[in-house]
Amino acid sequence: MTLEWRGQYLEMHTDGTWEYAARVQAMGAAVILAVTDDRQIILVEQPRRAFKASTIELPAGLIGDTSATDTAHEAARRELEEETGYTAARFENLGDYATSPGMSSEMFTLFRAHGLRRVGPGGGVSGEEITPHVVPLDALPGFLAGQRAQGRIIDCRLAMALPLL
Repeated sequence: MTLEWRGQYLEMHTDGTWEYAARVQAMGAAVILAVTDDRQIILVEQPRRAFKASTIELPAGLIGDTSATDTAHEAARRELEEETGYTAARFENLGDYATSPGMSSEMFTLFRAHGLRRVGPGGGVSGEEITPHVVPLDALPGFLAGQRAQGRIIDCRLAMALPLL
């Protein structure tokens, strides 16, 4: 394996003829499946430069980008509140998953948030341009179709997490 390039958060490697991206220092992400007691899913919309479009996603964030001792659980708690304005009484770890195993070594830990309570407006930290959406689960297919029709990209983690409800 040869390191070809390193930025602040990503690096590129070659291994024979194979090329792949990796997070610097194997940094992972925490992804949160948050559904309120009245069956509304909490999503976020944010611009993603790789697509030159906004995406609809589950709330998420990097583990370790704020502190060397950051844990997946701490990142889930922090990102849920920053991005959506909600806190959770409890987080259930639903396991670790590969993001895109054909081109990246990135992994994420999926959490289910329980006992949600709104404590602020959300929207992320300065410069993130995050818009929270609270959508009734029975209206989710129509909401996603409408978002696609407006040119937004739907993150596949949303589709893989829904059956875990």
